[in-house]
Amino acid sequence: MMINKRLIGAVPESKKYIAGNVIVQWVSLMANVCMMGAIASLLQRLFDNTATTAAIVVTVVIGLIALAVRFVCALAASRMGYLSSKTVKATLRKMIYRKLLRLGASYSEKVRTSEVVQVAVEGIDQLETYFGAYLPQFFYAMLAPLTLFVILSFISFPAAIVLLVCVPMIPVAIAAVQTWAKKLLSKYWGQYTQLGDTFLENLQGLTTLKIYQTDGRQHERMNEESEHFRRITMKVLTMQLNSITIMDLIAYGGAALGMVMAVTQFAGGHVTLAGALLIILLSADFFIPMRQLGSFFHIAMNGMAASDKIFRLLDLPEEANGTKQPKGHAIAVKNLHFSYEADREVLHGVDMTFPAGSFTAIVGESGCGKSTIAAILTGKNRGYSGGVTLGSVPLAEVSEDALMRTVTYIGHASYLFKGSVRENLLMGKPTAADAELWAMLEKVNLADFLRSENGLDTQLTEQAGNLSGGQRQRLALARALLHDSPVYIFDEATSNIDVESENDIMAQIHALAKSKTVILISHRLASVTGADNIYVMQDGCVVESGTHLTLPKAGVYDRLWKAQQALEKYTGKEVMA
Repeated sequence: MMINKRLIGAVPESKKYIAGNVIVQWVSLMANVCMMGAIASLLQRLFDNTATTAAIVVTVVIGLIALAVRFVCALAASRMGYLSSKTVKATLRKMIYRKLLRLGASYSEKVRTSEVVQVAVEGIDQLETYFGAYLPQFFYAMLAPLTLFVILSFISFPAAIVLLVCVPMIPVAIAAVQTWAKKLLSKYWGQYTQLGDTFLENLQGLTTLKIYQTDGRQHERMNEESEHFRRITMKVLTMQLNSITIMDLIAYGGAALGMVMAVTQFAGGHVTLAGALLIILLSADFFIPMRQLGSFFHIAMNGMAASDKIFRLLDLPEEANGTKQPKGHAIAVKNLHFSYEADREVLHGVDMTFPAGSFTAIVGESGCGKSTIAAILTGKNRGYSGGVTLGSVPLAEVSEDALMRTVTYIGHASYLFKGSVRENLLMGKPTAADAELWAMLEKVNLADFLRSENGLDTQLTEQAGNLSGGQRQRLALARALLHDSPVYIFDEATSNIDVESENDIMAQIHALAKSKTVILISHRLASVTGADNIYVMQDGCVVESGTHLTLPKAGVYDRLWKAQQALEKYTGKEVMA
């Protein structure tokens, strides 16, 4: 019942902790039996007026030793549970992380990021109870009644049989609700994941929602999702309370029946007073382990539902990764088509070439497909048709390691991790000395600021929230420069930052273009005037190409250029006024 062999097999190290947990619980049970036996024997002596001071002292000593043993066993069981859950969490999170690495940069095409986060955090936390409490309790709940049956059968076989027969009624009650519970918890996790996905999507696009004034509609959608989740949560809680009530009735009823049997057997002269008392004292112990198992049941069911999602992630098909090395750094795109959705094509037969050592720009209005091309060239989007080659080798055949060494991507919101500036920079080049790190910071005009702080040991919050937008982008650029790859793709790397930072970054991009293959995607056309070639995109197609001076007059580029120049001049007049 709820023994997932694959799940247990995935964490084989946990078996020894589970076994240890069961053993110490069994030792605690035996200590309790000894204590109850000593107490029952003493009460028999008191009833017979044969109790002596020595007998009382022996009983007290046995009781104290038993309590000490049970205390130590409780600590040991808790420790075993902790070690088991710790091992499970570390092992499964490593498995998920390695799976994502094998899926590569395009993992988000197969699984939503929100689902990965929920499974890796909340889902695995749910399995903590499954391994740390449910599994040990499951095996102990099988062992304890059998042990007590053997002991009590020497005192009263009928009473032992009655108690043993009643015990399975609890797992029968559990099994009765298991099918319903499994379906309900599957719906619960589905709704939970959907709510998390909606929340993450809205959080990431909050600025866009405010700009287009659609935050109210999304707020209503979030309320609807939350209400659905509240309802399914209440159904889960109702199910848990009802099943707990049933298990309590069985457990307490069984213990009461055991007491009745003890009194009946004593009245019939089949057992002594001590035997009857021992049956009464141990009747509850027949049912307590199984009752505790029942209390873990629903949490374990939640963990099992989470494990289904974990294995669904781990079982995602992995496309055969390329193994070839690129023969050079030139990039060519031929008749490229791409769709995020089957009925909505984003790129329509795009042709582009990016010669090695060239400076190429891709421009166009928002939504024309510029960033999609960048995602394809960096391996994030793979489901395209047409030809894409890197160094004359089809991109699909290039090994991911080689692709990552060859192409560096810098977006408008490059991720910076919580930690020191040094730690973030060393991601670009782990072997870099401090002097090299400072040299790169000097290039992006960030060195003086960091010297006024704590230098390379300056601590960053997550996503460098304690830096300005311009400082974050300059730090991201410094890290990218340290990577020193042959190809650099800048995707709106200067959007939404201050003018000084934009100028610093553009100066480095132009300097980089003298020795590297640089692809610049920018909404601001003034940034691309020095490019060797400019591709102008519109509605997923390349409509024009050429240099700033040779692109056709009265064309798409010319129209965009004049509109931006007029806006910048207008803004400049407003500022001067």
